[in-house]
Amino acid sequence: MPNYSIKVNGKSHSVEVSADTPLLWVLRDHLDLAGTKYGCGIALCGTCTVHVNGSPVRSCVMPIGQVGDGEIKTIEGLSEDGSHPLQKAWKTVDVPQCGYCQAGQIMSAAALLESNPNPTEVEIKEAMNGNLCRCASYQRIHEAVALAARESQS
Repeated sequence: MPNYSIKVNGKSHSVEVSADTPLLWVLRDHLDLAGTKYGCGIALCGTCTVHVNGSPVRSCVMPIGQVGDGEIKTIEGLSEDGSHPLQKAWKTVDVPQCGYCQAGQIMSAAALLESNPNPTEVEIKEAMNGNLCRCASYQRIHEAVALAARESQS
C-alpha cells in the first residue's frame, strides 16, 4: 500500500492507505479528525466539505491519491477555540438544530468569505447551494454568513 504525506490543518502527516481511499476516511479513521461528517457518500449533500488549497471539496469522493501536495483544512483547523467569525456568528444566530451538517456548511461559507469578503445575499445563497440541511435552517445559515462577513469587515 502506498504511503502519502499530507498536510492537514498546518501539520504534516503520513498515512498508508490505498490511492482510492476517500479523503474523508483518511481524516476520520487515520487522523482522528471526526469533525468532518459522512452524509451521502456521493458528493451531493456537502456535509463532508473541507478545503484543499483553499477551495471547498467534497471529501467523501476525493481519493487521497488526488490530493497530492495540497494543503487540507478541516473544521478543526478553522480555529482552535471557536473564535472564527463564522463559528461565532453560528452561535449568535443560533443556527444548529441537529448540527450534523454544520461543519460542511461552515467550511463552504469560509471558502466563500475568503474569496469574497463582502458577499451579497444572492452570492451567499449561490455559494451555499448544494449544502443540504436536514432541519431546513437555511435562513439562519444565510443570516450567520452575512453576520460573519459584516463582523470581519469591522
